[in-house]
Amino acid sequence: SSAGLATMFDDTRGTISSKGKISGKQLQPQAFRADYKSGKKASMIDIQFANGAVTATKVVPEPKKRNPKNWIALAASDLSSVLDPMAATVIHADSLDKVCGRTVKLYDGEMRANLTLTYDSKGSTSVRGYKGDTVTCRMGFEPVAGYRKNRKALNYLKNRSRITVTFAPVGQTGLYAPIHATVTTQIGTLTVSAERFEATE
Repeated sequence: SSAGLATMFDDTRGTISSKGKISGKQLQPQAFRADYKSGKKASMIDIQFANGAVTATKVVPEPKKRNPKNWIALAASDLSSVLDPMAATVIHADSLDKVCGRTVKLYDGEMRANLTLTYDSKGSTSVRGYKGDTVTCRMGFEPVAGYRKNRKALNYLKNRSRITVTFAPVGQTGLYAPIHATVTTQIGTLTVSAERFEATE
């Protein structure tokens, strides 16, 4: 749910679900769905996976026709060994020390991007469901395909934005998920914090 100055542009509310499994130490998404509403405009993204590859994507409303002169189109190879937007934020690691230092391949229903995590700092936090140590990673953003060349917002995220993500352990699962994140944008800094953080049955 957007808040503060963001509501001057559009208030966005919705639900996101992600389903998958862990094979060895690899996350394997199976299905992702996002239903959200910005103002009066309703939108939906549905992505299906099999063996780590995208098998189907449905976006409502359908994206507008792209200009091939400035559009970086997706290739079949771009849709293998990728994670959906929710699975991409969950890290399987042996300890907090090993959460950062990796590149995550993200597919959001249209764009393929690489998210590079590098170590920033350690800390601790206390929220409902968790009190303990955390690790913060710097995140680099690199669009790969499925985007328009020279798009100012993407160029800013790639070249100028400072993105940090703080991870905490999800119970004793060996998984680490975001508990806090900040992203600098062209209109200010976006901050997201968890109000509850706990593993459920």
